[in-house]
Amino acid sequence: MPIHNTESLFIPQNRLATLGAKEYFSARSLLEKGERCEEPLGGVRDPKCLLRQGDYDICICLADSPGRRNLVNRLIKNMYSWRGYHTEHAVISSQSPHQLTLEASTSKKIAGTLTIGLDSEKGMLVDALYEQEISAFRAGNNRLCELSKLAISPQHSSKELLASLFNLAYIYARMIHKVTYFFIEVNPRHAAYYKRMLGFTQIGKERVCPRVNAPAVLLHLDLAYVDEQVSLLAGSPEPSKMRSLYAYFLPKDEEERVVRSFRCHMN
Repeated sequence: MPIHNTESLFIPQNRLATLGAKEYFSARSLLEKGERCEEPLGGVRDPKCLLRQGDYDICICLADSPGRRNLVNRLIKNMYSWRGYHTEHAVISSQSPHQLTLEASTSKKIAGTLTIGLDSEKGMLVDALYEQEISAFRAGNNRLCELSKLAISPQHSSKELLASLFNLAYIYARMIHKVTYFFIEVNPRHAAYYKRMLGFTQIGKERVCPRVNAPAVLLHLDLAYVDEQVSLLAGSPEPSKMRSLYAYFLPKDEEERVVRSFRCHMN
């Protein structure tokens, strides 16, 4: 299963003003350059579009579409290299029946991406560093899934976009594959955000991930908890005032429409 470790590579707009000179101009060059899509996404709705939120679409990035895959890989490499991480293993290399990539696009530019990796006989990326911690969750009827290759362009970084990527990952994993737990490796400095905004808990000690030569911690999320939060918070009229990304999620009565879209694109 071709996967790579997950890193929280999104930059809030208000952080651009606080970056050092080198970091600022590196981020700004990405912001101004963007990554151009080869397929029209502006006035014409993309046929692979799963969700339209504001001025961006979130689509399935088909592994058999080299052009789209290359654009997503370019964004991932740009954001990883900007952080100083190794990039040779940070790309989506080939099609896998256990892996699905989401691509967020706006105005013909790649805005963000997130890859969903289902557990299989080959295991998951997180097993490389945290096999002992993961093995305890494989007992019984539990189904596991990891989130990886998260990258969001500085120009489009927002809680809404991040929440939308996680929302679609949740719908795909939970509604279609009956997943019970999410796992994600993040840089320790980002762990508090995931705990506060999504309810992740840390189950692994800090270790160095050799694939990107950076520190990582393992977080996990019980999707039964997500079910509860979606029922309570999804579709809130003023999500920006709430300290939870679940306020940006689709209400339960809208999830079935996205499930149908997923099934349509996968057939």
